[in-house]
Amino acid sequence: MKLTEKKLFLLDMDGTIYLDHELFDGTLDFLTYVQSIGGRAMYLTNNSSKSVWKYIDKLNDMGIHAQEEDFITSAQATALYLLKTHPEDLLYVFGTNAFKDELCRYGLKITDKLEDEVRCLVMGFDTELTFQKLEDACILLNRGVDYIATNPDWVCPTWYGFVPDCGSVSEMLYHATKRRPQFIGKPEPTMIDLAIEKSGFKKEEAIILGDRLYTDIASGSNAGIDTALMLSGESTMEDVRAFQGKAPTYIFENIRCFLNALQNPEKPVF
Repeated sequence: MKLTEKKLFLLDMDGTIYLDHELFDGTLDFLTYVQSIGGRAMYLTNNSSKSVWKYIDKLNDMGIHAQEEDFITSAQATALYLLKTHPEDLLYVFGTNAFKDELCRYGLKITDKLEDEVRCLVMGFDTELTFQKLEDACILLNRGVDYIATNPDWVCPTWYGFVPDCGSVSEMLYHATKRRPQFIGKPEPTMIDLAIEKSGFKKEEAIILGDRLYTDIASGSNAGIDTALMLSGESTMEDVRAFQGKAPTYIFENIRCFLNALQNPEKPVF
């Protein structure tokens, strides 16, 4: 299916449509275009540090009207996975209070204390990280509990550069315990599959936009949909040339260039 025939646009957020609290040029025009063609934009984020309501408030503050049903987060995908695998178990949650609240919404039993009954360590991107959490995690992993993490991202973009994300912290714990988690968010196809099911569009009508090759682009490839890499965040053309996974279907400098390709299909795509 041609790029101009796409109807469902699955958007990463950090580094793709904004950076911190600065909306990228072209984002609002792009969303207006999607609405004009009877399409839908949905937001897929590996960042589990904030609740969906925090993201809604953030987007609203930047002029984007969004509702709860427009989001699929790694926290939601993790909660759904845990409902299948650990529905009655006590979970030690290594993450923000917002992440804990999200898991509680699904009726999961959680704690942030070292208890004998803990059966699984669940880790997210933790902007409230303490050494106590790291120590607790090491103790639990050495006990042999199950180990689940929301996302493998090495870094999270900020206005001043990058900060360590969940993948970096899990790698630190690996060096201490020799254990790595099972990741739930992108690059796994789960979030995309949930979004397509939720939207009602066909898989061939969907495309994912993101700035990370090893999560956003890889998840699209794993889900069997087209992908568009935005060079406005983490990835560079050097990264593309070195990437050992399936290459992006399309590459654009930013969301404005992507919109131009949708509106002017006769022009060559970067």
